[in-house]
Amino acid sequence: MTDTEPTTERGRGAGIWPSIHTQRAALAADLEELTDEQWATPSLRADLTVREVLAHLTAGASLNTVRWLAGVIRCRFDFDKQVAVRLAEQLGADPAETLARFRHIVPSTTKPPLPAIAMLGETLVHGEDIRRPLGIRHAYPIDVVTQVAEYYQGSDMVVVAKKRVAGLRLAADDGTFTTGSGPVVSGPTLALVMAMTGRAPYCDDLEGDGVELLRGRCGTA
Repeated sequence: MTDTEPTTERGRGAGIWPSIHTQRAALAADLEELTDEQWATPSLRADLTVREVLAHLTAGASLNTVRWLAGVIRCRFDFDKQVAVRLAEQLGADPAETLARFRHIVPSTTKPPLPAIAMLGETLVHGEDIRRPLGIRHAYPIDVVTQVAEYYQGSDMVVVAKKRVAGLRLAADDGTFTTGSGPVVSGPTLALVMAMTGRAPYCDDLEGDGVELLRGRCGTA
């Protein structure tokens, strides 16, 4: 698969793609032995099973800017519909095909008009959307999770995160990530990433005066 990024964007993303590929491969390996019942488990992403979230990841890694824009136009700029259509395209006939399609895009550098760091964030966050409900634990390199945390704290591009943590002080207890001012929310960097992207269960892994405020914001767009 080919990458359609401009040269400047390709340069900035060069160090990120290996992390994306590594995390995709790790997720595929974690899902090798799932039963049909496990594939049907509700994910942390509303209304999607873990199998559907995996297909969503495949779709995101299969769309360059031209295909993404064509789909948006075809869906009359209904972005939620575009996501649903592309997910359905990659779901396959059964879980084995869903996983095979995902394995195919593990080395891909194809992406919609997003920075490479956003693709790393999607891989990490949706990987946890799948793993946590299945009780699968994965050890991410702290520098990778910190990169993602730094991206989300300043962006609402793909998912509302910057707005969600406004007025809070986030501080990792396992790495260097800190941001903001106000009531403190502290804990593992991964839990901070997942909470700032709206995953309320990860607030259980956090502590501080700002946790309940952040938990309440997890139900908002």
